[in-house]
Amino acid sequence: MGVIAVQAPGLLTTVQDLGREGFGPLGVSPSGAADAVALRIGNRLVGNAGDAAGLEMTLHGGTFSFPMGAVLALTGSDFAATLDGVPVEPWTSLLVNLGQTLRVGPALFSGARCYLCVRGGISVEPFLRGASTHLLSGLGGHEGRALRKGDVLTIGLGKEGLSPWLPVRVPRHRKRTVAAKALERLAPRKVLRVTPGPQSDWFPKAAQKEFYASTYRVTEEANRMGLRLEGTALLEGAYGEMISEGVSLGAVQIAAGGLPIILFVEQQTTGGYPKIANVISADFHSLGQLRPRDEIRFERVDWKKARALLMEQEKLLASEELIVES
Repeated sequence: MGVIAVQAPGLLTTVQDLGREGFGPLGVSPSGAADAVALRIGNRLVGNAGDAAGLEMTLHGGTFSFPMGAVLALTGSDFAATLDGVPVEPWTSLLVNLGQTLRVGPALFSGARCYLCVRGGISVEPFLRGASTHLLSGLGGHEGRALRKGDVLTIGLGKEGLSPWLPVRVPRHRKRTVAAKALERLAPRKVLRVTPGPQSDWFPKAAQKEFYASTYRVTEEANRMGLRLEGTALLEGAYGEMISEGVSLGAVQIAAGGLPIILFVEQQTTGGYPKIANVISADFHSLGQLRPRDEIRFERVDWKKARALLMEQEKLLASEELIVES
């Protein structure tokens, strides 16, 4: 069967799908791709179901060989990839011949994560019905950890149940790429749209005004569990500890000292800091492309607008206009 041989793992490369929902009451956060939009598009480019497992690379990619060939796509940030020395176009499907080697470098301009999707998906032992790696607990994905040199990953069977790896006779491949207008509409944002959090009224209007007017910088402590921010501290109103309660993906907590923390895909499922806001679902993928020293702001929207933005995004992701074949 088809395999991916890891020659160099990169800075932090993990197997991720769209996460495992529904286990928050058991203390298990969903994990999954930090930029789910990029993973979903990558899977569509290679003919997979949207939730197929791929590789998530952070800040710097790795080197991978394909002894039996493959059809793959790289999405998310541009990591200056090459196939046997030839530059690889991102957001485009690519036929890899037997024995070729893919080298994925560092992020070229901006963004934090690049996704490698392969036809058939990556096959790993499921944990709680999901393939995503949960680094904090060491569960899921490939042995519950980031990839290492020498790892060999199995390519799955795909939705037709047929082996997607390439035999000696290379099948005809129709190149697929993402429409430029769609990429523009789905581009990650630095102004994150948020709805009011459960404790937003604990903060006086002056503090809320300051929160939405301020620019915050992502610190070096940002990871898949959360993004700690630095900037203007909110010294008026409630901050610090409270009785712990359930928290959601994208919650903006105000920690002791008055600075925000955005909870992310490997978040703790309960928290004891008041939540002034929550990043809307349509902007979750933007969180996944933030890296240390990036500057962001928050824009308040109501729940009706948040729902409309998500429906618009989902419609675009499902549309025939998203992918162009040649």
